[in-house]
Amino acid sequence: MGNSNFDTLQKEIKELVAEIGEIPEEEIKDDSRLVEDLGIDSMMALEIVAKLEKKYKVSIPEEKIPTITSLTNIYELFK
Repeated sequence: MGNSNFDTLQKEIKELVAEIGEIPEEEIKDDSRLVEDLGIDSMMALEIVAKLEKKYKVSIPEEKIPTITSLTNIYELFK
């Protein structure tokens, strides 16, 4: 994946988290903790995972979900 694709991916993931969490995008940093900093609850997290899987045609194993604590963790799933 080229860098510009990865930049686009990061932007889209941030937009998705902002939309689901109803958080202004500028408040979301790559190292923001989804639960502690952004108030993402387990239902929102599952919705984020479901939308990522559908949009990018990836499969995120259920046991990985608890390890996704920040946007950086989400990006790593796509590297």
